[in-house]
Amino acid sequence: MAEFEAACADRGIRLFVLPPRSPKLHGAVERANRTHTEEFYEVTDAILEPDAIRDALLDWERTYNTIRPHQALGYLTPAEYLASVGVDV
Repeated sequence: MAEFEAACADRGIRLFVLPPRSPKLHGAVERANRTHTEEFYEVTDAILEPDAIRDALLDWERTYNTIRPHQALGYLTPAEYLASVGVDV
């Protein structure tokens, strides 16, 4: 993290660092992280290395966005929700 913060400072990029596991500060991100952990990382047989897991992650992303209903979206998939509000996906 220190290297990342230093690289941002060198480039004049201002960071707003929030403490981890702070749902009151960024609940949507924390909830998404929990879902990905429980429904992908904890159940995948893929090796957790970038090159080895890439295809499995792309499949999960496709499932998450086009097949899996989301309670917060009225049990629509993100693709269905976006289509219902007139956004082309």
